[in-house]
Amino acid sequence: MSRRERRSVASLGSIFLLRMFGLFLLLPVLAVHTQQYPNATPFYVGLALGIYGLTQALLQIPYGMASDRLGRKKVIAFGLLVFMIGSIVAALSDNLLELLIGRALQGAGAISSAVLALTADLTREQQRTKSMAIIGISIGFAFLLSLIMAPILQAMIGVKGIFWMIAVLSVFAILILYKVVPNPTRASRHQDILPMPQKFAAVFANQQLLRLDIGIFSLHLILTALFVVTPMLLIERLGVNLSDHWKLYLPILFASAIGMLPFIRLGSKSGQEFRAFKMAILLLVVALSGLTVAVQGHNWFIFVFLVIFFSAFNALESMLPSLVSRIAPATMKGTAIGVYNCFQFFGMFVGGVVAGTLYGRFGALSVYIFCGGVAFLWFLVALTTDQTRLFINKIVSIADFSDSQRDQLIDRIKDLKGLEEIVVAVGETTAYLTVDPQTFDEAELEQMLLKQSENQ
Repeated sequence: MSRRERRSVASLGSIFLLRMFGLFLLLPVLAVHTQQYPNATPFYVGLALGIYGLTQALLQIPYGMASDRLGRKKVIAFGLLVFMIGSIVAALSDNLLELLIGRALQGAGAISSAVLALTADLTREQQRTKSMAIIGISIGFAFLLSLIMAPILQAMIGVKGIFWMIAVLSVFAILILYKVVPNPTRASRHQDILPMPQKFAAVFANQQLLRLDIGIFSLHLILTALFVVTPMLLIERLGVNLSDHWKLYLPILFASAIGMLPFIRLGSKSGQEFRAFKMAILLLVVALSGLTVAVQGHNWFIFVFLVIFFSAFNALESMLPSLVSRIAPATMKGTAIGVYNCFQFFGMFVGGVVAGTLYGRFGALSVYIFCGGVAFLWFLVALTTDQTRLFINKIVSIADFSDSQRDQLIDRIKDLKGLEEIVVAVGETTAYLTVDPQTFDEAELEQMLLKQSENQ
């Protein structure tokens, strides 16, 4: 990476980190806090936890498309302002309606697609995968850090104080956006990043992608549903104060980080990706089944099965987007990821609402049974997924060549072994390649591009 690219990725990754850390901070503590409001019911507790997922799901794709027309930074800044306003509304809330409005506004700051598109504008095609991986790591780090820090901050400043802190973090993110993030020389449509409306039908018609969308919907439904009831369970059954929950989460996260490694190692082997994927879902079923038994009286087994749950969750959280990107054709990748993100956030909303409803009518045990049932149904869906060849997508810039040189280069690329598809969209100066990583010779492609450049 060049110095400018490192600066771009680091600054945009920090914007992602600040925003996602703000959202994740509320996950371990909001359910307990919401119960303090007048007329609070378990349904409203779940709705407060999940409603931001609904507005995220509805606005994720429109924000990305708007950034093409209005400019990346303007859309990102607007989203961060909406997120900040939502945090302030929630901090000032004295009743459930105000809290719900604040949470919905937080979700309405759906800047993920626009940030990724700006990252693509500021980095070269050959650095694109590395750049997205760094930003993905920042999101994972934000989640882990939030589980540990949220109970500590709740004890120090309270949940309303956390909302104020999130608002301040939004201001810092805006300052980074305009003071640190470079201005792109041009903005492209990036079919590998941004969703294209004309490709929605093709994405929904792809059965493999649809199964993965169902998977991320199920995974985040389960995660949100568990956080509706688990914080209260730790207080009532284990006698652990909310401010001390980090003492449980910290060893759970360390242990689960080790527990996910066998799945990641197996999934990295060619031909074993779907086997590792199905095994991780099965482990999720085991964890939720164990929690269903443990919450009925075997208190300290709750800790054991939470470790197993997060081992499976972390493994699946890393495998799912990788599988989506490797199954979707290069020119449909942005649309496929956009739809995938919508399913993810909608799962959070459904998980919060359903868990709150079940908790209010039938108690906490019903939520664990429900989550186990969802995981088992997902496992049955996954069993219908056949092992398939997984490709990787490559982006090749052809902007520096004349029309005739581009035609010659594309004809030569078509003859490369391992190439499955090459597409050059009308009006674009980028070639989208879908290749078989087992047989494709990337060095040969680089040599071909170098030779073409020398012949200009």
